[in-house]
Amino acid sequence: MPAARRFALDTLAEWGYRGREDDVRVCVSELVTNALLHGVPPGRELSLVLVGDGPLVRIEVRDSGGGNPEVRDAAVDDCGGRGLRLVVALADDFGVTPRHSDKPSGRCSRWTVQR
Repeated sequence: MPAARRFALDTLAEWGYRGREDDVRVCVSELVTNALLHGVPPGRELSLVLVGDGPLVRIEVRDSGGGNPEVRDAAVDDCGGRGLRLVVALADDFGVTPRHSDKPSGRCSRWTVQR
């Protein structure tokens, strides 16, 4: 996890992106953790991709799991289930895009943030 956060923050700093580093850190942590726990079958990997697109930066976490991550309401005494709610609260946009390729099923969780 530290390597994913460091990669994202270092890349955005190289691009001259300043501000919202804490939001980026939390969202990358939550999306990568979600992919590792729920989206990456044994023997497969995930990828963290950053894309500069005009005034936006898109941060994608791609995995090869089936299904779609869903924002849920965690009970007060639940130990988990709050990560995607944090992402939705911090991101300017959040969504899940199916990935169509010659590889087995997969999805792409993404979020965008204004520069």
